[in-house]
Amino acid sequence: MARRKYLFVSALFLLMVMGFLATSLSSYIIARNSLSENVAGQTLPLTSDNIYSEIQRDLIRPVLISSLMANDTFVRDWTISGEEDNSRIISYLNEIQQQYGTISAFFVSEKTRQYYHPEGILRTVSPSDPQDSWYFRVSDMRDPYEINVDTDTADTSRLNIFINYRVFDYNRNYIGATGVGLSVNAVTDLINTYQERYNRSIYFVDRQGNVTLTGPSTDQPPQRLQNQPGLSEFATQILSTPSTSLSFESEDNETVYVNARLVPEFDWYLIVEQHGMQGQSELDSALVSNLGISAAIMLLVLIIAHFTLRAYQQKLEIMATTDRLTSTGNRHYLEASFEEKIRSLKTNPRALSMLIIDIDYFKRVNDTHGHHAGDLVLQSVANCIRSQTRSTDSLCRWGGEEFALLLDHCDLDDAIKRANDIREAVKSQSVAFGKTPINMTLSVGVTGYHKGETLEGLISRADTALYQAKENGRDQVVPLP
Repeated sequence: MARRKYLFVSALFLLMVMGFLATSLSSYIIARNSLSENVAGQTLPLTSDNIYSEIQRDLIRPVLISSLMANDTFVRDWTISGEEDNSRIISYLNEIQQQYGTISAFFVSEKTRQYYHPEGILRTVSPSDPQDSWYFRVSDMRDPYEINVDTDTADTSRLNIFINYRVFDYNRNYIGATGVGLSVNAVTDLINTYQERYNRSIYFVDRQGNVTLTGPSTDQPPQRLQNQPGLSEFATQILSTPSTSLSFESEDNETVYVNARLVPEFDWYLIVEQHGMQGQSELDSALVSNLGISAAIMLLVLIIAHFTLRAYQQKLEIMATTDRLTSTGNRHYLEASFEEKIRSLKTNPRALSMLIIDIDYFKRVNDTHGHHAGDLVLQSVANCIRSQTRSTDSLCRWGGEEFALLLDHCDLDDAIKRANDIREAVKSQSVAFGKTPINMTLSVGVTGYHKGETLEGLISRADTALYQAKENGRDQVVPLP
């Protein structure tokens, strides 16, 4: 591929020498297209990267503070000894808040379920109170901490960023959660700074497309991504992929460039928009003034050709490993992912599991509603499965209505639970097709990886389990060790 690229550039150079006028006109066309690609593929993503880096930098310090609190012997000893003299922990939290300049500091005891705060004991958390759902999520999670955007327990009118850190006793028994809170104003100020610097619209949306944070610009976006003119038809694409760059024509025939990037710490998407292509008038002037400077034109075209070919090569690589309909991986992707994980097992032994997922009675959907409805069902199921997967998992469309999901760091018991979560998630949703909602169920075969076996062997055992799930009446998960 690289040799062909250089041959193409060399041939292009010779053609420019032979036909200066034709080259000048071609250069103008290519330069205009390149400018558009540069905006969509480089400038906007760079702005997103800068904002993302700033957010990560601001979050590192409070994460370290929360880690120190979770491993502080005072917090452990005071909790283990029976939480006597509440003023001690309250004084400790107040010192943390004052010393590090956080909005709040807190500790919730697993034993008493009391919420300690610099202002005192605010409440007793309860599983039945939606306001306390964060604590029970933290108590069940595997990661040592999470970053969560939520209302402040001490002031429900205030939206804060919380670092929720799990606390263990000396025997690694869970005894509570601690951490600090930060104001979202810092992120809002950052948005305003970048809007003024780059003259672009910047805002955040959640997984459902709801606008969560914007700068103080007077030109505010609608409250939902799905309600924005022109952008609404790309809402599903944006919300189903970690990173997206696209463009569309606005109602006044102006090109709007959009870059979206998932910020996993918030589980929000960062949206950066640019209206119009900056530099178009300068390009026209340069074409007229530089018609006689063939060397400059040739250099410009060669640079453009380089970036164009590179983008095309990257696109081919993506197409080679992606299922076009569902945007999941294809068989080639799964084979490469499996081989990569098997190689890493030599230095990092761990459990792997495989799920083969089949949409029940999918043929009936095609026969009853048509293949367009079937495509919508496949896309909906793929998105639902993807929402239940981690970055270390590998999802692909195995064929027809079947999906294969390779689970990393996952033994058979965990794989069964994951499979049932996916099955329930799909079962609880429906696909709107005209006035008829299409409900779906899944049959899932689950198996664990055996040392030394091939992908074909792993798939074969998962297929056997899937066949048994169908024989047993479908809408179920069947494991096969």
